[in-house]
Amino acid sequence: MTEMISVLQEERIFKPDPTLSQRAHIPDMAAYKALVVQAETDHEAYWAWEAERLISWEKKWDRVLNDDNPPFYKWFEGGRLNASVNCIDRHLGRRSDSSRSGRKNKAAIIWEGEPGDMRTITYQELANEVNKLGNVLRQMGIKKGDRVVIYMPMIPEAAFAMLACARVGAVHNIVFGGFSAEALADRIDDAKAKLVITADGGWRRGAIVPLKDAVDQALLKCDSVEKVIVVERTKQRIHMHYGRDYWYDDLVAEANIRCEPESMEAEDPLFILYTSGSTGKPKGVLHTTGGYMVNAARTTQYVFDLQEDDTYWCTADIGWITGHTYVIYGPLALGGTSLMYEGVPTAPHAGRLWEIVEKYRVNIFYTAPTAIRALSKLGDQWPQKYNMDSLRILGTVGEPINPEAWMWYYRVIGSERCPIVDTYWQTETGSICISPLPAATPIKPGSCTLPLPGMKYAVVDNDGNPVKEGNGGMLVIQRPWPSMLRTVWGDDDRYVETYFAKFGDKQFYFAGDGARMDAEGYYWVMGRVDDVINVAGHRLGTMEIESALVSHPSVAEAAVVGRPDDVKGENIFAFVVLQDISDDDFHHDALVRELRDHVTKEIGPIAKPDGIKFTDNLPKTRSGKIMRRLLRDIASGRESKGDTSTLEDSTILEQLRGS
Repeated sequence: MTEMISVLQEERIFKPDPTLSQRAHIPDMAAYKALVVQAETDHEAYWAWEAERLISWEKKWDRVLNDDNPPFYKWFEGGRLNASVNCIDRHLGRRSDSSRSGRKNKAAIIWEGEPGDMRTITYQELANEVNKLGNVLRQMGIKKGDRVVIYMPMIPEAAFAMLACARVGAVHNIVFGGFSAEALADRIDDAKAKLVITADGGWRRGAIVPLKDAVDQALLKCDSVEKVIVVERTKQRIHMHYGRDYWYDDLVAEANIRCEPESMEAEDPLFILYTSGSTGKPKGVLHTTGGYMVNAARTTQYVFDLQEDDTYWCTADIGWITGHTYVIYGPLALGGTSLMYEGVPTAPHAGRLWEIVEKYRVNIFYTAPTAIRALSKLGDQWPQKYNMDSLRILGTVGEPINPEAWMWYYRVIGSERCPIVDTYWQTETGSICISPLPAATPIKPGSCTLPLPGMKYAVVDNDGNPVKEGNGGMLVIQRPWPSMLRTVWGDDDRYVETYFAKFGDKQFYFAGDGARMDAEGYYWVMGRVDDVINVAGHRLGTMEIESALVSHPSVAEAAVVGRPDDVKGENIFAFVVLQDISDDDFHHDALVRELRDHVTKEIGPIAKPDGIKFTDNLPKTRSGKIMRRLLRDIASGRESKGDTSTLEDSTILEQLRGS
């Protein structure tokens, strides 16, 4: 394979604010490097130290890492713990210091509904709610290892459901509340779930999402579900099936507030989370209890520098891995205060997120580049309406952030004083793998910077050999880590083939991303290897061309794909969303020429798009990722195949094909 060519050059560097180091968990680069050396010197001893430091164990493990049967690794084998105990019980002691206890009256979850209703749940209240629901689950016959599907809006009961499953040893399988009945049915059926926990509906952009109706449709195709629990949220009329469906409030009203936690082996399953593949059915990624909890807590502490008095807000829905790890398990394991918001960033107005930051004095804010680009398109006037001087740290997640969006985030939202932790990780990794540390790492816009201690990354060619510095290649993890997925649910062969078969005996983990590493060891993710464009023998990453387009003042978003070409093999085709300009300019040939010339100026003629199509929007998953394979089909005039269940708005494809 010819190596990917890197064409993006970014020279700006932002050094950490020295005031951040005064109480930071990792105060400077010397502390970061010391942890790296500790992890490299004795990999297992390092992870054992982190596990003892961060997690409460009912019984200590017999073996830190069992690598006898790669890639089916086991971590903290023989250890026993419970995830809900680590997120709740150990914070309920009587001590008044800032250790792991004495937080019973501290806010665990602050919740804001899209219509503006709000709740604050203390750790003691969280314990009561989770215990009551745990007892309800046991009364319904849910046992250790049973699968429970959670299909809910972003309301506190969704968090209660997750933690109640963990308390009784059930395996939760959260399905994002925007998925269709068909997508829900696929996930219920694959997991063979016995119970569904849902709501009558949820609020999204001022309208009701009819969740219970979707459950009813899905269960026409599924025979494993015995019971359905329904939370009343939107209060519209729904159909309740006698003997199967039960109101949440009725069940928990009489339940006991003490529920004995299930003793779990470290390798017992905690949850299944489905990710879409380019073909075939969705993959059920399986995460287990011990290793996942260790790295969820570690990365929350290190990357976000979570302090006792912080109000922390990750905007992700709990239907995604980001919501699992960085709304619930990570911050609650550390005794933090986690903010949950039900709605979308632009409802009922474009300043909704910034209004919430001001209202709750948010200190740490973590969101997706897609949201940042969309909000920057609406203008600086919206964030400027609100006082956001409480912010200390900003973060991004989901895909690479182009430098111009990074600069807007830094300048307008962070007032040029908040470091941006550009985090790289996946559903399969369970937690953040590469990221700046806010008080330690000099930051380069567009780079996720350096691997966290204990993570061993490399950029390699098709034979698994390291590429030259600055060249692009495949981004791999070279050794196991505690929060890694353990298998694809019910399909060990697919697990091996999808993630570990690319390099044969080398057993590298590879999930499809391309990257380069610069002279300082910083990583720059260049996009999916599947999205690489092969132009006359030159392999170009899409992210770098998209960044050049977005750096033009008229462009809000861009997605670049390859289109078959008889001479070049492929040519570059760009889908472009413009900033607010007049309709006369929207399809103007002069703007097309200007954008092509701009890319040539920014990164060279080899990256100049052959075709540009203007559009109001791009096909995205409900978590905000652009579905470039669908754009490749449109650019090439092909019919789209494969899984589209995660697509937020299917009408965009019709618009793009018809326009």
